[in-house]
Amino acid sequence: MSGSVGIIGAGRLGLAVARLAVAAGYRVLVAASGDPARLRPVLAAHAPGAAAVPLAEVATAGLVVLALPLTAYPTLPVAELAGRTVLDATNYWWELDGLRPDLSDPATSTSEIVQAHLAGAHVVKSLGHMSAADLEAEARPRGASGRKALAVAGDDADAVAQVSGFVDALGFDPVVAGALADGIRFEPGTEIFGGDVDAAELRALLERFPDSQRGRYLAKMRRRD
Repeated sequence: MSGSVGIIGAGRLGLAVARLAVAAGYRVLVAASGDPARLRPVLAAHAPGAAAVPLAEVATAGLVVLALPLTAYPTLPVAELAGRTVLDATNYWWELDGLRPDLSDPATSTSEIVQAHLAGAHVVKSLGHMSAADLEAEARPRGASGRKALAVAGDDADAVAQVSGFVDALGFDPVVAGALADGIRFEPGTEIFGGDVDAAELRALLERFPDSQRGRYLAKMRRRD
């Protein structure tokens, strides 16, 4: 076994990560809003091997994945997640979330907003720049031809290493993108987002982000501030 992983959210992304994590040998705990009993038949049908548990129990896992809407981050339990490695796979979608200046401020990344709420946790951004369907379709064993890569950004070296190991176990080459603030380099609107590229190309895209359309826009907006 590879330890335990807790997933908060049981939508397409949460279920996809649950299936991959079960296949990789993890003990998988999943929590969603409401009674865990209502989630059990969903997991039995779509992520067999994963267990539906209360949110407090998910927070006891060795790694906790956020696969819920970004707008729900204020509901995350601060005390329970203190000291934990939290993999933030959320994104801001203005089409669904509405116009939210607090979530689209060019001066910060969305994962930094999550980190500010979960002050005692070690937040690391990853997984969210690939769709749920592509996560499952593109997963490959280590060293396999055509293996795709996922960016990993965080401020705590141990947490980054833990998430990198998880990404590798799921079937992708982890590419460390820098500090948590650098997670903005693979948010929606960037070249990386939805690109499904290998490690070499991902590193190249991260390096040329400042010269990309999105990178120049963010730099311009930050100079105004």
